Amino acid sequence: MNAQPQEQSYHYHVMRRALDEIDSAETPLTLEDLSARMGMSPAHFQRSFSQWVGVSPKRYQQYLQLDQAKRMLGDHMTTLQTAHSVGLSGSGRLHDLFVKWEAMSPGDYARRGDGLDIAFGWFDSPFGPALVMGTEKGLCGIAFAAETGADAAMEDLRARWPKAHYTENPAALRPLVDAAFTGNGETRLHMIGAPFQIKVWEALLQIPSGQVTTYSEIAQAVGHPRAVRAVGTAVGRNPVSWLIPCHRALRKSGALGGYHWGLPVKRALLAWESARREATPPRPQRG
Repeated sequence: MNAQPQEQSYHYHVMRRALDEIDSAETPLTLEDLSARMGMSPAHFQRSFSQWVGVSPKRYQQYLQLDQAKRMLGDHMTTLQTAHSVGLSGSGRLHDLFVKWEAMSPGDYARRGDGLDIAFGWFDSPFGPALVMGTEKGLCGIAFAAETGADAAMEDLRARWPKAHYTENPAALRPLVDAAFTGNGETRLHMIGAPFQIKVWEALLQIPSGQVTTYSEIAQAVGHPRAVRAVGTAVGRNPVSWLIPCHRALRKSGALGGYHWGLPVKRALLAWESARREATPPRPQRG
């Protein structure tokens, strides 16, 4: 992503409005129809769309059809055991972002953040306003507030570690945030959760960008094939949206399932990634 964060956030809001128009339309909308509904010229709307996803509005609509999730399951299904066997792990190259992670010990988690210093700040992201939190070890929370609102996002993340000490310090987080939303540089994560949750989040880290998996696949990958419901709960409790890609987990039927920060955001994340996957030539493999 080459655009600046504020520009990316603007594009997300344009996309969010376009999603509503596309969802309510009985047939696909032309460029002229969409641009008129957005109050923009066709050329400006086309340019904004292309800058955000790398493809035209007409092409983009194909990723927003009701059968998008089923198509992704058919074409871009990731088997997590296979992903792991080819080297996709917490220390490797993950979903187009270089992510290193460290998990909090169970004992530390049980103390509910007592003695933990967490910095936070608000940032523009490609998917609307993002509340980002981090410790000295890395990012521990990313919440998208476009659907939930800023107050709800703040309350949600702080309630996960209620005894921690919180300080507003966006400058301390800026390098990690820039790496997270541009793909340039290294992003470190501090995964703060119960042991089972962390196992599920580790499995999510193995799903490449533009691909999806199912809750049952994740249950198999973490060694609890019958715990699909518990896996779904753990996916929903992921505090680090985007970097730990819970939006790539779907129901076996192809339904999107839920998303903690709002289904419109999940659909935008999947559409952005799938369109980028189609628009970007595969990178040559190194021997």
